[in-house]
Amino acid sequence: MAERDGYIAGVPCWVDTSQPDPEAALPFYSGLFGWEFKDVMPEGSKEKYFVGYIRGGDVAAVGSVPDGAPPTAMWNTYIWVDSADETATRAGDAGGKVIMEPFDVGQAGRMAVITDPEGATFSAWQARDHKGAKVVNEHGSLNFNGLATRDLGGAKAFYGAVFGWKTLELPFGAMWTLPAYGHHLEERRPGLREEMRQMGAPEGFIDVVATVNPIAAGDSTTPAHWTVTFATNDAQATAAKARELGGEVVAGPFDAPWTRVAVIKDPQGATFIAGQFVAENKDVPPA
Repeated sequence: MAERDGYIAGVPCWVDTSQPDPEAALPFYSGLFGWEFKDVMPEGSKEKYFVGYIRGGDVAAVGSVPDGAPPTAMWNTYIWVDSADETATRAGDAGGKVIMEPFDVGQAGRMAVITDPEGATFSAWQARDHKGAKVVNEHGSLNFNGLATRDLGGAKAFYGAVFGWKTLELPFGAMWTLPAYGHHLEERRPGLREEMRQMGAPEGFIDVVATVNPIAAGDSTTPAHWTVTFATNDAQATAAKARELGGEVVAGPFDAPWTRVAVIKDPQGATFIAGQFVAENKDVPPA
C-alpha cells in the first residue's frame, strides 16, 4: 500500500481517461481494478467526471471527451506544478504549444493543456483541493507515466526547460529523473534509498519520475504520446480479465526489465499498460 497527500513540482500526479461514453467505461475499470466511482460534476451537468477510488482514496478518473476534441478515447497524464500559468509560459518558450490556456477547475485546482514540440499532450496541474492520486504503486493504481518519443534529444531539451528533468541512462533505456525527488521520497519514507540499493536498483533510480520509450524505427504512424501504467499483482490474470470485460490485449504479457507487462485497450479504445513488478526480471533485456 502506498498513499500520497500531494506531490512536488515536476512529478506526474494524476491520470484520467476521456471517453465518448464515460458511463459505459465504468464497468470495465471497476471489474478490472476494483475501482468504486463517484460523479463529481454538478447535478444536471452534461459533462461527466467519475473519480475512481480504492479504499476511499482517489486513483484515477473517467470523464467526457472535452468539447471540440476528437471523439477518441485516451488516457491523459497530469504533472504537478507550482503555477500552471508559469509552466504554460515556459512550455511555449521551449517550443511547445499551449492548446488550452490555464483555467480554474472549480476549487480542485488550475490547469493548462500542453503539447511538447513532437506533439505529445500532457496537462500541468496546480493543485488546490485535489492533491492528485492518493493511492499509487499497488494493484489497480497508478504506477508509472511514460513518454513515447522519436526525438529523445528534443524531449530532453523541452522537459528539462519546463520541469528541470534529467535523464538516467540505463542498459535498457533512459528514464526521466528529477534531482529533488529522491530526497522528497526519503523524507516521506526514511530508509527507502537503502531499501532500493539492497534490491539492486540502479544508482539514481530513486529520482525517477517517468519513463522514456522510443518509438520503433520505421513506425511512421504512431504519434508521440504519454503512456499510463497501472500496477497489477498478476499481468496474466489482468490481461485475461480485460478480454473477459470486452477489452483487447494489444501486446503481452511479456517480460521486461523489472516487470511483466501487458498493453491493453479498453472497449472504447483507450490504451494503457498493466505492469507487474518482477524483481527476478531486473536483468531481462527490453522487449
